Amino acid sequence: METPIILKTFYKGKIKEYFTRADGELHTDLGIIKLEELRTKSPGDMVKSHLGIEFVIQKPKAPDFFKHAKRSGAPMMPKDIGVIIANTGVCSSDHVLDAGTGSGILAIYLGGIAKKVVSYEQREEFIGIARQNIALAGLSNVEVRHGDIVAEIQKLDERFDVITLDTIVSSQVIPYVPQVIYPGGFLAVYSPFFEQTKEIREAIGKTGFSQVQTIETIEREISFTDRGTRPATARVGHTGFITIARY
Repeated sequence: METPIILKTFYKGKIKEYFTRADGELHTDLGIIKLEELRTKSPGDMVKSHLGIEFVIQKPKAPDFFKHAKRSGAPMMPKDIGVIIANTGVCSSDHVLDAGTGSGILAIYLGGIAKKVVSYEQREEFIGIARQNIALAGLSNVEVRHGDIVAEIQKLDERFDVITLDTIVSSQVIPYVPQVIYPGGFLAVYSPFFEQTKEIREAIGKTGFSQVQTIETIEREISFTDRGTRPATARVGHTGFITIARY
């Protein structure tokens, strides 16, 4: 499966962006682009539509897959993913265990950094979508496994540097984390509600974790207009809570 590319142009004061692959033709309101031409070009090169409009070729990054990848539900937002990456210090030598794959968006972000990511998803209908998205991202170091993480973590004979949980059963998984995490490793748990977050904190409190903190990140985009500068009103600030604990 070929990695997709992004075609971008600035036309009449607006950015036009297309997420596509080098196959067939792309029909746009700015003309038709013969995508086979992309096979001989590199990111940064230009390609023209039949109307003469130039598009720059860009290599997609994780935020582009968040924006364009097929969804099986609501993925974790980039602002929350950033909190996890920053506070766990996940790096190129790390092995990561992820649970609650969903569309595979968090796994894609982690796969671009870590040495290996193993992600569990219980819902079989989500697995095909996640694997397709991960393959589109060109990541061979991300493995999606089908299974109930509560049962599967008890049978694992692997150990991990970072463990991320985005599942309603996180509090049931936490008691088994110590047997699969390296000393000094980090656990990061996403939870949308106060009640679930409290259960997670209580479960962590019964284990040998230290340096536990729960974070809510409020993101506000700033709007710049002729009338003035102010926080934009179109975005919802709260998405969820991130609990970080070190073993």
